[in-house]
Amino acid sequence: MRSATAADADGLHALVSAHVKDGHLLPRELDEIQRHATRFVVCESAGEIKACAELAPLSADTAEVRSLVVAGSFRRAGVAARLVDELRSRARTAGFDNLCAFTHDARFFVRQGFSIIPHVWVPEKITTDCLTCPMFRRCGQYAMVLPLVATTRYGAVDADSRRIAVA
Repeated sequence: MRSATAADADGLHALVSAHVKDGHLLPRELDEIQRHATRFVVCESAGEIKACAELAPLSADTAEVRSLVVAGSFRRAGVAARLVDELRSRARTAGFDNLCAFTHDARFFVRQGFSIIPHVWVPEKITTDCLTCPMFRRCGQYAMVLPLVATTRYGAVDADSRRIAVA
């Protein structure tokens, strides 16, 4: 597993495009992937990208797991969970409070600690992507969120260490 570079854009685009046809992944244009290649984490084998995921900022508080793809021969080996765990760590390091995902099958993300929420609870996603999507209001995706920092009556609790930071 490693951070992607601009040189990986063609491989990322090929992997994502190969998995769009099942209808569960939104298409991505090559130029968009080129612009955002460094936001991806990839897993490769024999020099070929076999899995990827993007950490896409939606706002100062919220980042999204986008284009999570694992090639068929690498599924059921925990690769997707490792990618999401890496994005979770990067999101915390970058100072995001929430990590979200939009998916047709919520089971994987629930196993990673995400919760299903109403789409309107992620207005950043709606204004960034949904309003211009031809499937708006009928996409069938679940909105998922994973709080990276829990709050208490007395202040914030770091979701990893459970230390209380008094407000």
